Amino acid sequence: MKMTPETEISALRGVGPKKAEAFRKLGVETLRDLAALFPRRYEDRTRFTPIALAMPDDTVCIRAMVANEPRLVRVRRGMEMVKLRAVDDTGSVDITYFNQNYRRDAIHMGESYIFYGKIGLLGQRKTMANPVCEQEALAGTAGSVTGRIMPVYPLSAGLTQRIVLDAVRAALDACAGHFPDALPEEILRQYGLAQADFAYENIHFPADLGALELARRRLIFEELFVLACAMQRMRGERQTASGMRMERADCAAFYRTLPFRPTNAQQRAVLAAADDLCSGAVMNRLVQGDVGSGKTLVAAACIWYVWKSGYQSAFMAPTEILAEQHEQTLRGFLEPLGLHVGRLTGSMTAKQKRGVCDALAAGALDVVVGTHALIQGTVQFARLGLVITDEQHRFGVEQRAALTGKGDHPHTLVMSATPIPRTLALMIYGDLDVSVIDELPPGRRPVETYVVDERYRARLNAFLDKLVGEGRQAFVVCPMVEENDELPAQLKSAQEHAAALQRALPHRRVGCIHGRMKAKDKEAVMAAFAAGELDVLVATTVIEVGVDVPNAALMLVENADRFGLSQLHQLRGRIGRGPFQSYCILVSDSDTDEAKARLKVMRETADGFKIAEADLRQRGPGDFFGSRQHGLPEMHIADLCADMNVLEDARAAAQAVLETDPELSRPGHAKLRTQCDRLFEANAGRWN
Repeated sequence: MKMTPETEISALRGVGPKKAEAFRKLGVETLRDLAALFPRRYEDRTRFTPIALAMPDDTVCIRAMVANEPRLVRVRRGMEMVKLRAVDDTGSVDITYFNQNYRRDAIHMGESYIFYGKIGLLGQRKTMANPVCEQEALAGTAGSVTGRIMPVYPLSAGLTQRIVLDAVRAALDACAGHFPDALPEEILRQYGLAQADFAYENIHFPADLGALELARRRLIFEELFVLACAMQRMRGERQTASGMRMERADCAAFYRTLPFRPTNAQQRAVLAAADDLCSGAVMNRLVQGDVGSGKTLVAAACIWYVWKSGYQSAFMAPTEILAEQHEQTLRGFLEPLGLHVGRLTGSMTAKQKRGVCDALAAGALDVVVGTHALIQGTVQFARLGLVITDEQHRFGVEQRAALTGKGDHPHTLVMSATPIPRTLALMIYGDLDVSVIDELPPGRRPVETYVVDERYRARLNAFLDKLVGEGRQAFVVCPMVEENDELPAQLKSAQEHAAALQRALPHRRVGCIHGRMKAKDKEAVMAAFAAGELDVLVATTVIEVGVDVPNAALMLVENADRFGLSQLHQLRGRIGRGPFQSYCILVSDSDTDEAKARLKVMRETADGFKIAEADLRQRGPGDFFGSRQHGLPEMHIADLCADMNVLEDARAAAQAVLETDPELSRPGHAKLRTQCDRLFEANAGRWN
């Protein structure tokens, strides 16, 4: 049977139904998938260490002769050992195989073998347990599992490294010459990249470390290049011609009604959005900036802009209290200009909701701010022209589509307070144009940030009490909801810490909020804090994206080393929004270098983008983005953190190809188009 990359893995000799099912759990169904099951790491078995130089806990290859007949020792029922001693010119090592009885007859005294494993120490004697073993091959040649760089694969139940290794070898042999090279020849030449067959062979069975690096770079580049092409094509396809005619307006008329002058960054974002709105194509723009940088003003300017042309706007926020906050802010910006602002949230009465829906359908409301309630079937707009989403990752793809579906290709504005390095933002939000607000409004005082340990507890409580006595409020953030026997005792829980703080400061009003509370209970506590009815709010990170409380002047983070930098930055952004000096105090007893480095970054900079880049470097993209919130397809080999330089090259190459062939219709781009289409199919519903 002739095999191709599309052949099912069950066609391979030795891969029966059970093994095929085990491979399917790893996402492997075809020979193409198997070739793309890249090793998660490698073991360099090309270098040999004399026994005398092998140190305890080192994993080494030794070339040694077996000095005695291997003997079988029965320890108890179900536990047998084969024991032997191997020697070289420098020393000896005692080797034990557990429950591998066949080793007694397979290993012979007086013959030389290569053993690969971890060195142990028993008394003064060096030991190895269950090492890889192979009879020494002819001088200068590699064996099947020693004398070479060995791949180590991810496994599922029913698979071993040997099974995967043999299956990959068979797949590569069967498909040699048939792996589609998605990279055009001119790209291969320009960036000095290896051919596809070389890359697949050497990513699995590298001839040497140099060949492995060439293979990795080629495959990383290809993965990021195909992703960049797919994203940029998606952007091109979504640049739908707009049926809405937006009149060019002078933004100065909007700015004149404001009680302050917008920052240059805000004005740049407004101008870019205005260009989009008047371009004749549907706007898809992301406005990205730190907490408090003034993104809502940009949204208000866009709402005013579409209102000038006779259209309505919808503004969707992730929580009711945020929706109320945005409603109040937008009223202040827009009502002096004659716009009518409404709100629609789940807690409103049926009569209130009906009144808002009737006003929207009749065109009596120019903008409505709401939560998920906006996507209900009963909500209809007279002329929906603009949809604004705050913190887009908090909504599903279907929810966002349901809201935009209430208009005829309305313009879209997305706001995010999560700083993401620009190159990554362009990939993650591939179909969106990106505006960055990198200035804070004038008058905002920098938040003073300190790192202290548990020895400062009494002084911390006294400082908190002093600030509250001056009329300020404080956030206290803990990493857990409640005490947990499985977690370290030093970790603070929100519930326990709130109780302890209330005992320490009985004359202060202490509240608690965490993710396990019902939504309405959380909203009630947040509303009480915002209204000044609580002095201290002890919380988990549910307040990371939360209500604006200008009176809050202290953010105290317990076990701060347990949080990512971007999380800490978001928490710090909750304060410093009023006219008072504010303080962020990070409490940590961790003495690891990693924790100290993270907290040092927080102490030294308030720039969200620098913090995001440091976070990405330190934690990697998986933890940085959280549980699949970013909408990118899963990377097989590329690392968005470590491969940033390749990402830049791949984006530039993709842009150059699509400028000359936007539909990828040329014969030389057919394989690339197929790869892009396959990427779309595999990730339907995940894209932002």
